[in-house]
Amino acid sequence: MKEIKIESTFFVYNCLEDLPKDVLLLMKEANLARKNAYAPYSKFKVGAAILLDNKEIVTGNNQENASYPSGLCAERTAIYYAGSQFPEAKVLKIAIVAGSQKKLTNKPVPPCGACRQAIAEYEINQNTPIEIYFMGETGKVVKSNSLANLLPLVFDKSEL
Repeated sequence: MKEIKIESTFFVYNCLEDLPKDVLLLMKEANLARKNAYAPYSKFKVGAAILLDNKEIVTGNNQENASYPSGLCAERTAIYYAGSQFPEAKVLKIAIVAGSQKKLTNKPVPPCGACRQAIAEYEINQNTPIEIYFMGETGKVVKSNSLANLLPLVFDKSEL
């Protein structure tokens, strides 16, 4: 038997004002997108904003459905739209803002597993890392330099 140790490194900003200006703008766009989320069942709204290498910013939010598996998360809504409208563009950064309508969400909320897998597809295909920033409604912002940092043992097309 051989032990394998995997480490992830994250950077924590104490507040939005500590972010670089381009990321602050992206977080604001994600927060605006969050306001339009359709979350009547979970009461948990998420917004995502993506910066592409062509300078376009694409946003998305979660869209729920009474048939729960039929809904879609904000991150996938945004990244699939980016892929369909700008297929040649690379994804540089993703900003995510999430919060409950039932209580204050003041700690960072990372992408779910399905969203991590979807983002991985883009990071692997473009062969460049995607920076991911995430937060709750308020408080600290966490940065991951790549999706691979969030999902180190990724399943990809090489397994097929």
